[in-house]
Amino acid sequence: MSDSDIIKVEIDGPVATVTMFRPGKRNAMNDKLLAALDNFFSNPPEGVKVVILTGTEGHYCSGLDLSEHVARDAEGTMRHSRGWHAVMDKIQFGGLPVISAMFGAVIGGGLELATSTHVRIAEPSTIFQLPEGRRGIYVGGGASVRVGRILGADRMTEMMLTGRKYGADDGYMLGLCHHSVGEGEALPLARKLAAQIADNAPLSNYVMIHALARIEDMSKQDGLFTESLCAALTQTSPDAQEGLKAFLEKRNPTFR
Repeated sequence: MSDSDIIKVEIDGPVATVTMFRPGKRNAMNDKLLAALDNFFSNPPEGVKVVILTGTEGHYCSGLDLSEHVARDAEGTMRHSRGWHAVMDKIQFGGLPVISAMFGAVIGGGLELATSTHVRIAEPSTIFQLPEGRRGIYVGGGASVRVGRILGADRMTEMMLTGRKYGADDGYMLGLCHHSVGEGEALPLARKLAAQIADNAPLSNYVMIHALARIEDMSKQDGLFTESLCAALTQTSPDAQEGLKAFLEKRNPTFR
C-alpha cells in the first residue's frame, strides 16, 4: 500500500490538506498510516506553509487499530511507543503550522495526534476520549504529556479511569479544541485560518511553534531569556522591517 492509498494530499497554494483515508476503519491508526504521516511531515511539498490535517467518512481518527494489534514484549512496546513520539514531535516541531479539522472520533491515538497540532477545530459530532484504561493498557503516543498539559493530571486521570467522553463544547472549554463550530464548518474555518497563518512571516511562525512549547518546560528566568533571544531573532529580520514599513504605510505586509 502506497502513502497515497492511506492519506490524500491536496495542495492549494501555500496550504496542504492531508486527509487520513482508512474508510470503514474510522481512520484508525496503524503503522502504515503513521508511516505515511511521518513521510509527509519529513518531506513536505515545496512552497507549503501551513497544513490542514483531517479525516474522512465522518471521523478524524479513532486511535490505534486494535484489529491489527501486534503482540510485543516490553522492549518492543517501548520502542513502538517511542516511534509514535518521534512522529508526533515531527508534526509539532517540524516548523509548519498544522490545523486539525475534527469531527467524529478523536479517540486515544487520534487525540494524541490532534494535540500534536497547533490549531484544533471541532464540529458537534466530535468525541474526545482516552479509553486505554478501560482496555487494560496505558497511553503510548504522547497523551501523558500533550493531553496532560492541557487538562492537568487530575482531570486526565479521571478521564482515563472512567473512559469519559467529551463533546466539542466541553472540549472547547477544556482546551482540547480552540474552536467549536457547526456541522460542516471545520474545514472551511481551517482553510480560512490557514490562509491567514500562511500570510505571517515564516520565521515568526517557526519561532512560535518551537519556542512556546519549550518555554513551558523552562524555569521562569530561562523562559524569559529564551523569549529575548526569539525577539532578537525575529525583530531584526527582513520580514520585521517589512512589517514595520507596511504598518507605517497603512498596507498589508508582503512577507517572503
